[in-house]
Amino acid sequence: MNNSMIIGQYVPGTSLIHRLDPRTKILVIFFFVIIVFFANSVWSYSILTAFAIGTALATRVPLSFIVKGLKPVWFLIVFTFLLHLFVSRQGDILFSVLGFPFYEESLIQGGTLSLRFFLLILFTSLLTLTTSPIEITDAIEYLLHPLKKLRFPVHELALMMSISLRFIPTLMQEAEKISKAQASRGVDFRTGSLKDRVSAVIPLLIPLFVSAFKRAEELAMAMEARGYQGGEGRTKIRALLFRKKDYIVFFLFCLIMAATIGTRV
Repeated sequence: MNNSMIIGQYVPGTSLIHRLDPRTKILVIFFFVIIVFFANSVWSYSILTAFAIGTALATRVPLSFIVKGLKPVWFLIVFTFLLHLFVSRQGDILFSVLGFPFYEESLIQGGTLSLRFFLLILFTSLLTLTTSPIEITDAIEYLLHPLKKLRFPVHELALMMSISLRFIPTLMQEAEKISKAQASRGVDFRTGSLKDRVSAVIPLLIPLFVSAFKRAEELAMAMEARGYQGGEGRTKIRALLFRKKDYIVFFLFCLIMAATIGTRV
């Protein structure tokens, strides 16, 4: 397992979360994303945080692996918090550091948005960690099936989404290899002025784009060699089927949503 990025990475397993129908997981994540923005109290955020962490533990994926995999987004989470802390000037002044005041409302808003961002990234990452790209494609295609009546290319859209998710960790790993190769040749990405750093990134981007286009071409040739011609007339080796555990999980999630809404201020 490559722990540099968990978004788009699939970890095979036999946990309850792995064995759920992919449609159940997508629907739960869809409503979780919505309900996160309804939370506005300590209790509601505590319920959602406990649910997200509990779900992560239920996947049986090592928690240290998940935390390390979220490392690329920690900067954005901290930056969001500091941005509200220094820019927003609402509420009462709590304390001052070197003459710079920190406001109560700014602290609350920064913490709230950072927590929302963390919950969204963590919970949506669990989908790709516990669901193979083929299952994601089939589930999205099934859920968007009514759009076929409007001649919407549902299968092609679902395929593009699953391939895009799958290529995220691949491209991140490729970028890491290229950066290490460039660093071994004396390229410095961390020191110097902003202009020097931007100039140093160019030798990294060019081979990364070349590698991405090469992988895309190889994938297209492999699909063509296997007779892929789109979603028309295709059959599936595995039929999606809601089971008892799917209904139980969705019912429990409905209770979580009700508790979250009920604890709103």
